[in-house]
Amino acid sequence: MKRETKRTGVFTRRALIVMGGQVTVLGVLGAKLYQVQIAEGARYATMADENRISARLIAPPRGRILDRFGQVVAGNRLNWRALLIAEQTDDVNGTLDALSRIVPLPDHERARIDREVKRHRRFIPVMVREFLTWDDMARIEVNAPDLPGIMVDVGTTRIYPYSDRLAHVVGYVAPPNDNDVTEDPMLSLPGIRVGRAGVEKYHDLDLRGRAGAVQLEVNAVGRVIRELDRQEGTQGKDIGLSIDADLQQAVLNRLGDESASAVVLDCRNGEVLAMASNPSFDPSLFNSGVSQAQWVEWTSNRRAPLINKSTAGVYAPGSTFKMAVALAGLESRSITPFDRINCPGYLDLGDTRFHCWSRYGHGSLDLRGGLKNSCDVFFYEVARRTGIDRIAAMSHRLGLGTELDIDIPGARTGLIPTREWRIGKGHYWNIGDTIVSGIGQGYIQVTPLQLATYCARLATGRVVQPHLTRTIGGVLQPGSNPEDWPQLGLPERMLHSVREGMWAVVNEQGGTAPLARLADPHVQLAGKTGSAQVRRVSRELRESGKFDSSKLPWEFRPHALFVAFAPYDAPRYALSVVVEHGNAGAGAAAPIARDIMADVLTRDPANRAEPPGAKVADRGIRGG
Repeated sequence: MKRETKRTGVFTRRALIVMGGQVTVLGVLGAKLYQVQIAEGARYATMADENRISARLIAPPRGRILDRFGQVVAGNRLNWRALLIAEQTDDVNGTLDALSRIVPLPDHERARIDREVKRHRRFIPVMVREFLTWDDMARIEVNAPDLPGIMVDVGTTRIYPYSDRLAHVVGYVAPPNDNDVTEDPMLSLPGIRVGRAGVEKYHDLDLRGRAGAVQLEVNAVGRVIRELDRQEGTQGKDIGLSIDADLQQAVLNRLGDESASAVVLDCRNGEVLAMASNPSFDPSLFNSGVSQAQWVEWTSNRRAPLINKSTAGVYAPGSTFKMAVALAGLESRSITPFDRINCPGYLDLGDTRFHCWSRYGHGSLDLRGGLKNSCDVFFYEVARRTGIDRIAAMSHRLGLGTELDIDIPGARTGLIPTREWRIGKGHYWNIGDTIVSGIGQGYIQVTPLQLATYCARLATGRVVQPHLTRTIGGVLQPGSNPEDWPQLGLPERMLHSVREGMWAVVNEQGGTAPLARLADPHVQLAGKTGSAQVRRVSRELRESGKFDSSKLPWEFRPHALFVAFAPYDAPRYALSVVVEHGNAGAGAAAPIARDIMADVLTRDPANRAEPPGAKVADRGIRGG
């Protein structure tokens, strides 16, 4: 009995020990289950979702750029691309090697991908290839199990429906560089672009928008099963321009093969209606990458297709500058509109002779006659009496040789020299420098945009500023009303004297620009010719009577210029035309300006809500 009792006790102790052990194990297991399911349940659920769900940022669509009538001049289209997410592969190089057997990856692209993988956090997608074809996408998807970290995505790419016709105005986009990404981390997203020139650059921040996100369900090998959620982000703002895209095309048609530029303004408010620079380039090439051969072709072309001649080309204004000299003389009372100056064909100053363009002279002229005949001697004398500093001050008021508040990068200021400027260069200003400045030669340099602005200010008497932007995100910008711009502060009688001379240049018998006269006798244009030498002509050659600049090699011929406004009795449009090495403003630039102005007056874009159906330039309008 005692033995049985003892054995039962031993069994009971063992059972208790086993039970205790089981309770302990179950307690530990329960505690672990509590920790996993309750305390850390959210974390493990997130980890499970991370294995099943791939969350990725997506670049927002870039805002569009529209012309004044709503036509798209820079937009977007779908772009299929291959991306690499480094955290989804254990061997980035192995994945890229496998992909390159399907879609070739040049060495420079492999180097770029390596840089971006090292630069970005591993969960940020890196662009591997853009502009994939349907066959490329299919091959990548079929081989997805062997391409861990590679995914095919759809984004947008920039398109330019007007191609080279608006390249210098609209500009272009390109992939961001390291400095760009440092300033804005959103730029590290694949497929995103930044503006590098033109309106694309000036309004880049407005055009970018805000990034979106997409959630994808993937299987164990990373193949996308389905898209769970997508937030497209916020598209960039649309930018509405003052440009009339159809007028721009007509202007380029008229420029033809000339190396030239033309600017058309609404002279009452400064809106740029056309800004043509010829030759041009295809801006879409910068989006996908410019080849070395293409770059060499552009940069070696002596007609400089990459330069916006309208804003960055600088030229001596020649005789188009004479209105500024006249107003400086009138304001300083160095002359009156009725003072007469005799032109024998030259002006002698010491042992230097300054020639008029007419060897035989123009005789006695007043201001109106001086402008009508573009007499050099008349303006030599006006400049001598007035002085360079007064001429420079007036030129700046009229928009020449100064910074214009134009909403496009890269615009140059040109130069109107002064005594102080010359002394700063270590030289003295002499009277001969003033004399040649009187006809827009010497050190003077201006841009075609400045010339059009100058003409608009002469026509209206207001300090209009040229501008391209009408709306941002649909909101009208300031500057659309004439009252937005202050008066020049010049008496109307002075402006009238100069305008009357410009009218005589075109419309009166003996004026220098009869080829600029409009065919419609009820609508008259006022303008001024200019020819700007690019090399000095010796006195002996000029006096021999055998000099003919049209027979010089192209690069040595003078530039041809013309500025104009119309209608004369109620100015609405102003323009400038510069034909590089066109030789004579009256023969090369004036007929182009006439045809452009006839087209502008027929289209009348400033007074329309939509473009006209007819394209007048294609009909070959010619003046009388």
